[in-house]
Amino acid sequence: MGTTQLETVPEPKYWHLRTVLSEALDQDFTVGEVLPNERELAARFGVARATLRQALEQLELEGRLQRRRGVGTTVAPPRVGVAVGTARHSWPAEAADGWEAVDAVDAPVPAAALKLLGVHADQPVHTVRRTRVTQGQAVAAELLYVPAASVPGLSAIDAPAGAARARAVLRELQRLSLDGQDRSVELGSARVDDAKELDRLPGAPVLVVTTRYFTAAGTAAVSVATYRADTCRLTFGDSGDVEIAHEARAAS
Repeated sequence: MGTTQLETVPEPKYWHLRTVLSEALDQDFTVGEVLPNERELAARFGVARATLRQALEQLELEGRLQRRRGVGTTVAPPRVGVAVGTARHSWPAEAADGWEAVDAVDAPVPAAALKLLGVHADQPVHTVRRTRVTQGQAVAAELLYVPAASVPGLSAIDAPAGAARARAVLRELQRLSLDGQDRSVELGSARVDDAKELDRLPGAPVLVVTTRYFTAAGTAAVSVATYRADTCRLTFGDSGDVEIAHEARAAS
């Protein structure tokens, strides 16, 4: 990567730097190669380190770079296509599309999930943890919230804890008649637990896919799946419609 001094440009300096860096990644670096440190890069391009960080963060968000623990910033491999939608509505499977059951616990449920489920904080909810592996790489971590009322046949004796209990919750869930589901996708930042599961740093960009599963009685389960935004390209097999929600702004 040669030394390049940035001249005055009409676009933001960090965005111009992002373009220059992107071209350099294509020409001068290979997948997995570690970039020089921030001080050296800032000196090469004649920019402040704050400007450099903005450009690097943008490239990470676009999936061109990865920050790895104990390694530094490396050139990312091409994004992995991950199918999220299905041709027909279906319950979360036990082991389909690379999903692996990790654990199931009875623990406090976030208020947002309780609201989606339509249950109170004092009502028991099973939390199933799963990870999704594609091409040998962990690309997603999921928390599936299932009210105890949705799986009344679950036996604590048959599956007291761990992955076995997670699989038992999923089996009981699949006994229900699924009426439909809805799904939303948001850009977010990796929580500490998700970052550990996905081998990312806390705060790394992620795509959060929230799915509600419905029966005739109402919401039977809610899935919150966190995908690595730096490596994943989500594809949907249903209608492909995109719903854009606009929050009402208070009058000033």
